[in-house]
Amino acid sequence: QVQLVESGGGSVQAGGSLRLSCAASGYADSRHCMAWFRQVPVKEREVVATIDTGDGDTSYADSAKGRFTISRDSAKNTVYLQMNSLKPEDSAMYYCAAALYRACHWVRPREFGDWGQGTQVTVSS
Repeated sequence: QVQLVESGGGSVQAGGSLRLSCAASGYADSRHCMAWFRQVPVKEREVVATIDTGDGDTSYADSAKGRFTISRDSAKNTVYLQMNSLKPEDSAMYYCAAALYRACHWVRPREFGDWGQGTQVTVSS
């Protein structure tokens, strides 16, 4: 059974930093596309960053470039999202997601099939 468990959310002032963690379990060590999404009420969930566990390639939403970094610790099977220079508009529920046995290049946002429960990030001005 696939499990993705997020942690690290919280409240921070604008300009601050947070690091989100996603502990993954329940699937074979192989090439997967791991991602962080975020969602605010009445808006669609949007992809923030992805990482391909096969070649390490990463990608970012324009809003995250230069401020957020996605990374992975393969020994711990954990994916991180380091968020710096946070802005109030970064406030959202953040979700870890997986597209198992897929290369990120070929994965569309709607094709992520496994999700964590989410962790709330609130940035105050």
